[in-house]
Parts: sequence; C-alpha cells; structure tokens
Amino acid sequence: MRTITVLGSTGSIGVSTLDVIGRHPDRFSVHALSAHRSVDRLAEQCLRFRPRQAVVADAAAAEALRQRVGAEAATIEILWGPQALCEIAAASSVDVVMAAIVGAAGLPSAIAAAQTGKTILLANKESLVMAGPVFLDAVARGQARVLPIDSEHNAVFQCFPMRDDDRGGVRRILLTASGGPFRRASLAEMDAATPDQAVAHPKWSMGRKISVDSATMMNKGLEIIEAHYLFDLPSAAIDVVVHPQSVVHSMVEYIDGSVLAQLGHPDMRTPIAHALGFPERIHSGVGPLDLTQMGALEFEPPDAVRFPCLRLARAALEAGGAAPCVLNAANELAVQAFLDGQIRFTAIAEVNERVLEQQAATPAPRDLDAVIEIDASARRAASAAIQDRVR
Repeated sequence: MRTITVLGSTGSIGVSTLDVIGRHPDRFSVHALSAHRSVDRLAEQCLRFRPRQAVVADAAAAEALRQRVGAEAATIEILWGPQALCEIAAASSVDVVMAAIVGAAGLPSAIAAAQTGKTILLANKESLVMAGPVFLDAVARGQARVLPIDSEHNAVFQCFPMRDDDRGGVRRILLTASGGPFRRASLAEMDAATPDQAVAHPKWSMGRKISVDSATMMNKGLEIIEAHYLFDLPSAAIDVVVHPQSVVHSMVEYIDGSVLAQLGHPDMRTPIAHALGFPERIHSGVGPLDLTQMGALEFEPPDAVRFPCLRLARAALEAGGAAPCVLNAANELAVQAFLDGQIRFTAIAEVNERVLEQQAATPAPRDLDAVIEIDASARRAASAAIQDRVR
C-alpha cells in the first residue's frame, strides 16, 4: 500500500490521477488532496477518498469546504495557504506526491517533496523550467525520485536506456506535438483568434492555460527545457515533430539508427498509471490501441514563423542562467492577459520576447528565494509589456 498526496487534485491531471487510484484500492491510499478554489469538486473527492488532510487557497475556501463535507470534516483536517501545500507534500506518512499544480504556484510544494525524499510524479513542468538546478539539487540532497508525467516525457522515459552507461547510444529525442488548434491557421487568423478558439484543443482535454500554451506551442518549448533537465541532453539533441493524431507520444533515436516510440491513446491516465505502478504495469482504465483503425499517422516539422514561442524557449535554454525562469513568468502573465481579453493571441509571443530580451542575462538562481525574486521581476516586466499592448 502506497500513500499519496495529490497536489492540484481538481485539475485535469488530478482528476485523472484519482481515477487511476480509485481502480486500485488495494495498492494506494490518499493522504491529502489540494485545490485552489474548486471547493465543490474537492468536497466530492474528499467524500470518496477520505483523505486525512485537504488544502485550499484561503480561509474562506476552507470554511466553504467544511460546510460541503459536513460531518466528514471531523475526520479530515482542512488547511489553507501555500505553507499547507508544502506540509502535505512533505508529510512523513506520504510515499508519493503527484505534483500537478499548474504554473509557478506549484514550485515550493514540489521542492518540499524533493527535500523529504518522496517519489515525485512530476506534472508541474515549471519546477524544472523555472528552477531546474535548484529543484534537481533538492532531489539529490533528499534522495527523492522523479518520474515524468507529461505524456511526452513519460514516453521518452519509457524508451530511454535505464543504465547511465548506455546513454551514450542516444542520438536525440523527438518530442511530438499535436500542432494545437491553429496548426493550419494563417497568421491573420491567429492574430484574430479568441480565447475559446485557442483552448479548443483537437485531441487533449486540458486546463485553459495549458491549452493556450499548446496553441502557441510554448508548451512544447517548455517541454524542450524540461527534457534537458530530465534526461541531461543539450538543446541540439532535443527536437520537436508535429504529429496531429497524438498517437505517438514521443521517440528516442539511437546512434545505430533505431528509433523507439511509445504509442497510446491521448489519455493522461496512461502515463499516470505508468508512474504510479513503476516499475510494474497497472490498469489505467484506457482501452487498447487498435492500429488497424488509426489510418495514416502524419509527421511534419513545426512552423517556426507561426509559432515563435518554440524559438524563444530554445533561446532561453541555450542562454541559461535565469532565462528559462524569466520566460516562464512572462508567458504565464501573457497567457492570462489573452484569456482576459486584454491582448491579441499573437501578442503572447511579443510579450515573451520583450521580457526575455530585457532579463535573459540575469544570473541563475541558487535557491528558492532567488527563483521567486527572478519570477517576480519578470512578471513586473511582463505587466509593463502587456500594458503597452492592451487592446
């Protein structure tokens, strides 16, 4: 029996995680769940999984959760605030932490899990994008283990050599991208795109922020940075290929000409189940893949002109230092400004590029406090850039 904390349990990854956990009551028990303000969904999860603790954003949400769970509140400790997230991630009785809080908000709790030696199922790519060396240092010091949950990185993990002395045989990894909703759109159509159009992903069901990142292909750019830290490969050995069917989730190419690929339905329960059961295989609830019904599988290079965020992410990785942290912060604000109707879709990349040019030379952070300071500075610069572009 493994005890699990799910950070961000009401988001798409959290819901899928609990779906898999619920299929294996003999293997997993839930220690704690967390949500920001989705009190109703969190209450339903608490009533089903009976965690020892639940965390929400603030005191008002905590009181609302107590009211919703009723008599069950006596057996569930309801906490609130960022420090409480770190506490449930670091709890001594917890074996596994699903780090599924979106964005920079998920970094402190992921580091808390690393410092206390947990097995971390990493769905929060910002932990590596913002603070790769800081996070990995915490992993090493705490003797934690990181298993990637992003479908692309989990696919690479499944195809990557397990022994360090075999890794010289890897030529490159190929991260697949669906191309998002604007794969065939003109620049003019992208410039006029609405938030509803941008979040209408053709294959995956995701939150609004990640869906917009997929539409700009910033998500794939951030995944390049994440892959660099996870697999210790340089930018030149990490490529992106557009694969609209989203059946091949990523590939590893070897120097002997072999290419290993991981295939499956576009359902996040597959990588979640792989990580939860690792090194065993467990049922995920995902049906078998019938290749005879798939038809043609297409592959094409990404369009760097229409998707400049890919270029910006690679530039940030190659610049090093604080550049990836700066880019991530700018992008979070730019995406929210677009979702709020303040800026055009194509202005997301413009804001990102301006802030990156201004702050890319910032030295790399050495600890969490420095990461937070760099993130705040980049957000101030992004706010100014957004104001210059307000509709």
